[in-house]
Amino acid sequence: MAGKAGGALITGIGDDCAVFRPRPGEDLLFTTDLLIEDVHFTRSTHSAIEVGHKALARGLSDIAAMGGDPRFCLVSIALAEWNDRRWVDGFYRGLLALARRFECKLAGGDLSHADKLTCDIVVCGGAPRGRAVLRSGARVGDVIYVSGALGKPWRTHRRPMPRIEIGRALRGRATAAMDLSDGLSIDLHRLCEASGVAAELEHVPIVKGSTIEQALHGGEDYELLFTMPPRRRPPPKVHRIGVIAAGTGGLVRLNGRPVPPLGYDHFRR
Repeated sequence: MAGKAGGALITGIGDDCAVFRPRPGEDLLFTTDLLIEDVHFTRSTHSAIEVGHKALARGLSDIAAMGGDPRFCLVSIALAEWNDRRWVDGFYRGLLALARRFECKLAGGDLSHADKLTCDIVVCGGAPRGRAVLRSGARVGDVIYVSGALGKPWRTHRRPMPRIEIGRALRGRATAAMDLSDGLSIDLHRLCEASGVAAELEHVPIVKGSTIEQALHGGEDYELLFTMPPRRRPPPKVHRIGVIAAGTGGLVRLNGRPVPPLGYDHFRR
């Protein structure tokens, strides 16, 4: 039951707790994500398989952003009245297919009911000790990259693929990174705020059929946003979008004009 890069799930489903034994010299990474009906998916636009896939993909994207390797996940679901056994089976087919792809064991979870379907997923990952990539290390002069084009419509972008391989490649190379789930404008603002720097955007890669507004503020892209020193070669097939600059921490400009952080904000109604 050992993971690809070390660590072992000693016991999982069937006991009151999962037991995981990390490898020596490993830091463990933990993330949790909610997936809520009519917020992150709708019954009319997402199949059960797509909802299960997306539930795990959201957590794996966070692990990728830290340069981690997935280890195991815990999944808790509050089912709505419309969820029958066939739907639940489809949900787990989607989740487990993605879990197998990245060798992420399903170690347990919980089951309840609610007015709308709500899923909470916890993902554990691992990284070599001291080498997890944080948001707070960007430096003036660093180049800003994203791992793919932005502005994917959430109603059609139903099976986002976590950028685990790119995340691994960032260990020891990137100065800062995070995943793009709430929109470039607000996520780059957060990265710059954590690092105490500003950002000058030069170019934003846009998905065909999308707009610059959607690419900046739409969210749900699940690409990686990261910074690297200018002389360091980035992973292949990523997009340079700008540079880190001196200035007020969190300030983002595009072609010299301030970009407001208008992506998804859970506290903004």
